[in-house]
Amino acid sequence: MIQPQLASVIERRLLVNYRVDPDAIARLLPGPLRPQLVRGHAVAGICLLRLGAVRPAWAPRALGLRSENAAHRIAVEWDGPDGVETGVYIPRRDTSSPVNAWAGGRVFPGEYGRADFAVHETADRLQVAFASRDGDARVDVTVDLADELRGSGLFADLAEGSRFFRGGAKGYSATGAGDQLDGMELRTDAWRVEAGRIRSAASSFFDDPDRFPPGSATLDCALVMRNVPVDWRPLPAMAAA
Repeated sequence: MIQPQLASVIERRLLVNYRVDPDAIARLLPGPLRPQLVRGHAVAGICLLRLGAVRPAWAPRALGLRSENAAHRIAVEWDGPDGVETGVYIPRRDTSSPVNAWAGGRVFPGEYGRADFAVHETADRLQVAFASRDGDARVDVTVDLADELRGSGLFADLAEGSRFFRGGAKGYSATGAGDQLDGMELRTDAWRVEAGRIRSAASSFFDDPDRFPPGSATLDCALVMRNVPVDWRPLPAMAAA
């Protein structure tokens, strides 16, 4: 794998978050990962991400690509050489971009499936839906922008939620080989998060009773990032048990 450092702009990052029974989540995690708990709950969700100006860090911004992407993500921790580390485990990634689907796992870490996206955005509402072309993943969410984060069982306020997700900048993805996890780290000096209020959310992943028995995965909150420049840096692969 070539693994260049990438630069891009997060044009929109919608995080739809669930509080989940830790035992239900633990069954989905490869070793050495374990659930990162907040107030006794595991944290998982869907990241609906539109990236613009994606390019190798050395390339001019005008040459960058634009794409819609989705990741199912689980907040995790593991024992590193200097103590406990935190990040996210991504069991599935999907993208609108044939370039991303081809390059993921070959040129940069993270394998992607192809999906078709339907997006409608206004200044105060985001509607994002996608269906994977293999038929295994479907998501449809509508979120209103809000001044404050209210009603969350995970986070007391927006600042607490922002700190938590900023601490999950390291992402490890499942791979087809199954014996290792691809790693990528998000870095930015312009971290900005807004609160959202979930109007509706449907997910074939979280609504699956075989994966999450009734009551074990509950919608909690939504957070939004918009127009944030970021770098993506490859991480060493992690052995999966």
